[in-house]
Amino acid sequence: MYMPISLRLAEQSGSLGCIGSVLVILSGLFTVLLFPLTIWFCFRIVQEYERAVIFRLGRIIDRKAKGPGIFFILPCTDSIIKVDLRTVSFDIPPQEILTKDSVTVSVDGVVYFRVSDPISSVANVSNADFSTRLLAQTTLRNVLGTKNLAELLSDREGISHSMQSSLDEATDPWGIKVERVEIKDVKLPHQLQRAMAAEAEATREARAKVIAAEGEMNASRALKEAALVIGEAPAALQLRYLQTLNTIAAEKNSTVIFPLPMDLISHFMKK
Repeated sequence: MYMPISLRLAEQSGSLGCIGSVLVILSGLFTVLLFPLTIWFCFRIVQEYERAVIFRLGRIIDRKAKGPGIFFILPCTDSIIKVDLRTVSFDIPPQEILTKDSVTVSVDGVVYFRVSDPISSVANVSNADFSTRLLAQTTLRNVLGTKNLAELLSDREGISHSMQSSLDEATDPWGIKVERVEIKDVKLPHQLQRAMAAEAEATREARAKVIAAEGEMNASRALKEAALVIGEAPAALQLRYLQTLNTIAAEKNSTVIFPLPMDLISHFMKK
């Protein structure tokens, strides 16, 4: 058991230099000699959602993080940093943004990300979580600064995909995978809200007038066709009189109407 462990430690410490190799070998010998006692310091356990990056005398010993489960380290020369691989979400604070058409709006959002490469997230950036939060704020400002107000209100999904692509590309060297970006709320100035409400109301009123005019035109055409039909059959006018009386009688009122033939009325008018 002694020789295989020593040979393996010697191979792993080849890139640590002469002094580093000696320290690693001495640490391995110390661990083997005091094995019943050093077992509590040599084994580490990480959860299913975690990975461990091992440093040996300040250098990362493997290109792949350890875990999940149990693994072996040297108690005197090795140190570990645990990295959580679960998805993390955070809110982007409201940002005052000047759009392309010179309108000031307040926009906030939410970002979902996770660590895809534990070694890069430890070795390439001091605090991957905090750096991603700051980058999300600046990316939100940069992306929305190129949009006008109409695009901001109508194309939220496209803006979210654009932000996700920009964030994912920027955080890739940090070992961060941005899974989703969503725009939560867009707050407009009160004066602009009143102006937009007045514009929308005027548009609805104009549309209502157009619809009413079209209805009047269609009704006049229908009345013209009805007059032509009645003119061809004089008895149809009498039937219309009777239908009107029936409608009035159904309402149970005291109004009584006596229809008179038009010929009779015209005879009295001539006298």
